[in-house]
Amino acid sequence: MFRQGDVLIVPIAEAQVPPVVASLEPLARDPRERMILALGESTGHAHAVVGRGALYPAASPLEPMYLRVDGKDGRVVHEEHGTITLSPGWYRVIRQREYEPGSVRVVAD
Repeated sequence: MFRQGDVLIVPIAEAQVPPVVASLEPLARDPRERMILALGESTGHAHAVVGRGALYPAASPLEPMYLRVDGKDGRVVHEEHGTITLSPGWYRVIRQREYEPGSVRVVAD
């Protein structure tokens, strides 16, 4: 399990990937060819994965995304955090949430 700021990345077995993911189109990469896990609203910095693989969208902002890392490895990068190296395989990507009376929301960076 890995954490970078408000993003939690949990390795999972392929059997734990919901079947619906197979029918989804991977999210587009940004102009720098990164897979964006979370974009900072105030700073413009991004938690992003560099390397071969695909990132599949969440059903809603409070649901996880699914990341597949192919090839040798992937790297999770951010301008203000250390790099994390991920082995090939599947990962569940969970954004940190916060509670306010009457609602739950994804943490804003």
